Amino acid sequence: MRTVWLATGLALIAAQGRASAAPAATDYAADAKALDAIIAENYAYLDRFGDTVPSSAKLDAERDAVADHDSLLHYAEDKIAALADHHAITGSSFKTSWGLVPSYADLWIVADADGYRIDAVKDGSPAQGAQIAIGYHLKAVDGVPIDAAIAAYWHDLGLEAVTDSERRAFAARVLAAGRRDRARHLVVDADDADMPLTLPNLYQSRPGDRPPVTLTVQTRRATIRFNDSLGNSDTIAAFDAAMATVPQGAHLVIDLTDTGSGGDSLIARAVMSWFVDRPRFYQKHRLVAEERSSGIVREWVEEVYPRAGKHFAGPVSVRVGRWTGSMGEGMAIGFMSIGVPVCGGAMAGLRGAVYDFTLPATGMVVKLPAERVYTPGGKPREDVVPPPCR
Repeated sequence: MRTVWLATGLALIAAQGRASAAPAATDYAADAKALDAIIAENYAYLDRFGDTVPSSAKLDAERDAVADHDSLLHYAEDKIAALADHHAITGSSFKTSWGLVPSYADLWIVADADGYRIDAVKDGSPAQGAQIAIGYHLKAVDGVPIDAAIAAYWHDLGLEAVTDSERRAFAARVLAAGRRDRARHLVVDADDADMPLTLPNLYQSRPGDRPPVTLTVQTRRATIRFNDSLGNSDTIAAFDAAMATVPQGAHLVIDLTDTGSGGDSLIARAVMSWFVDRPRFYQKHRLVAEERSSGIVREWVEEVYPRAGKHFAGPVSVRVGRWTGSMGEGMAIGFMSIGVPVCGGAMAGLRGAVYDFTLPATGMVVKLPAERVYTPGGKPREDVVPPPCR
């Protein structure tokens, strides 16, 4: 009997060891609550909503029902969408998620007295190929009149009373970008006649591999265009190589009109370093979370420094547009600060500098503007509008 008892005891001990080694169940519900706290503590623009994270009974019920990865991601997408901020996104997505604006949008839409006006059309895009023109109005999406489609977008989040033009235009841009897994069915008014269109989305039609920069040389004029590459580690070397071949005496144009996906300040500083002969301030940062938690302001100014053997002393100008976003906008205000002419009108107006935040139980990542960004003189970057190009 003693031998049997020992064998049974050893089996019980082994079973207990296996049980203790088994991973704990992932607490998806805790991460849903953690997301709310992360936004409240770190999103730098809560003053847009009276310092309170937008919510609704519907969003609260969605949070309380989170029980697995997919329901957590759905909640994260919806909670962040309530911020109506193109710079606040989830790090992962579904095939059916809305397209990201401006990275995967080809129409920029603003609200005006007549509805939702197309303010810009992306070069080389399906929308441009369909001859959609600036000044047209978006009339319907997927067979639903635009006002009703926008109301439905906010209704899905339980936010019934969204009436301000900024947040409604945000929804119009998202709706026009479409779902990632399907074509878009849009109606625009063209010369007072409705024009129905079926367009691929930019996930289906985005250009293939492109070099980080493209250099075009014409008589006494050279243009270096960034191909949405301000986050590409090869961009510095590519830009330096292009600069080495710019003809002497040429007017150099830096084209930032395709930088909608933002990027890295390392690349921005490397580019701007060619055009300074001493350290120069180019943008100011303010970390709101620290100020919010302590009551003490933390603010600093970032500088760009010259690099040995890399300096361009000839005439230079910069072009921007609606697909100049985030770090592209940082470069634009940087060039303005060092005295380089910048033109092109309104940019994407993306708010602040984005930080990655990891939800503690699942490791899911969300991306939020946690710093406010300003010109060295203190103007919010998102409010900077260069003059039109002549």
